[in-house]
Amino acid sequence: MVVSQFLRWVNTARVAERAAAASALARAFIENRFAFEERCAAEAALTFLLDDPSWKVRLALAEALSMSRHAPLQVISALASDQPEVASLIIGRSPLITDADLIDRVATGSVATQELIARRSAISMSVSAALAEVGEAEACSALLANPGADIASISFRRIAERHGHVGRLREAMVADPRLPSDCRHMLLVKLGDALSRAPLVRALIGHARAEKVARDACVRASLMLIEGTHADEHGALIEHLRLRGDLTAAFLIRVVAHGKMDFFGSALIALSGEAGHRVKSLLAAGGDGAVSALLHRAGLAAVTHTVIVRALKVWREVARGKRVAGPQEVSWLMLRELGPNPAGELASLLKSIHVDVLRENARAHAMAIAAA
Repeated sequence: MVVSQFLRWVNTARVAERAAAASALARAFIENRFAFEERCAAEAALTFLLDDPSWKVRLALAEALSMSRHAPLQVISALASDQPEVASLIIGRSPLITDADLIDRVATGSVATQELIARRSAISMSVSAALAEVGEAEACSALLANPGADIASISFRRIAERHGHVGRLREAMVADPRLPSDCRHMLLVKLGDALSRAPLVRALIGHARAEKVARDACVRASLMLIEGTHADEHGALIEHLRLRGDLTAAFLIRVVAHGKMDFFGSALIALSGEAGHRVKSLLAAGGDGAVSALLHRAGLAAVTHTVIVRALKVWREVARGKRVAGPQEVSWLMLRELGPNPAGELASLLKSIHVDVLRENARAHAMAIAAA
C-alpha cells in the first residue's frame, strides 16, 4: 500500500522531504485520488503527521488543506491551534472553521488572529458583530476593508463608539456607503472633539474658541449629513441626536432655514408623538394655529413658532413653483419676523445662520468665477 510505505519512510526522511511528501499526500486526499480503504489510511497518515517535530511539515499540511472543504476535520482543528505560522493559514482560509469557533478566537485570540479572521474571504454577520464588539482597531479596520464581510448597522455603531477616535479607521468608515447616518454623525462629533483638543489648535485660538469652532463645524456638517441621508434613516439619526442632546430648538431652526423639511417632519413626529401622516399634512397645508399647536406638542418654545411658520410658508411656495428662494432669503425673512431691531438669543441665532449662508454663497460664487 502506498500509504503504509509512506509511513515507514517518513520516520527516516529529512524535514524538506517530509514536508514535500506531506503536501503531496494532502493534495491527493482532497482531490480524492484514493479508493475507500486507501483514503481511510491516508486520513490516518495525515493525522499522524500532526505530531511531526518540525513546524515546516505541519505548515505544508496547512497550505495544502487550508482552502478545502474535504480536509479531515480533526486535522484542520489541530492545525488551527498550532503555532502562528501554521494556524494563520487555517484561521484565515479554511471553510471548515465554524462561526462559533471564529467568534471564540476573536474573543480570546491576539490582534494578529483577529486580523486574520477579519480578512477571511467571507465573514458572517455574527462574526462581524464579535469583531465589532471586542476586536482591536487593526482588526476592525481590516473588517471594514473586506468586501466579503456582512456587517450589521449595530456593528458599525459599536466600531464607531469604540474606535471612532482612530483617524484611519474613522476615514474608512466615512468612506463606506453602508455606514448608517447616525454613525456618520457620531464620527463627525468625534472628529470635532479631536480637533478641539489638538495642542496646535488650542495654542493658536485658545481652548474656548477651539471648542466653539469645532461645535459650529459639527452643526454645519450635520446639516450636510441630513442632505445625504435617506428618509428611512431619519428615525435612527434623530434618536441618536436626541440621546446626545443635539436635537435642540436651535438645531431644528437651522434645519428649517436650510429647507430640510422632510427631516424636520421626521423630528416633529418623534418629538410630538403625532402620527406621521398628520404631521406631513400639517406641514404641507396646515394653518398657522394648527402648525403652532404641533410645534408646542413637540416641545418647541412659543417664541420660535412664528419664525418657523414664516419659513414653512416660503418653502411651501418654493415647492409649488410659486417662488424662487433659498436659505439666504428664508433666514432673512425669519429674522425680519422678529421685528425691525431684533435682539435676544433667537435673533442672534438667525443672524448667525444668515451670515453663514451669505459666506457660503459668496464662496461658491467666487469658486465659480475662478473655474470659468
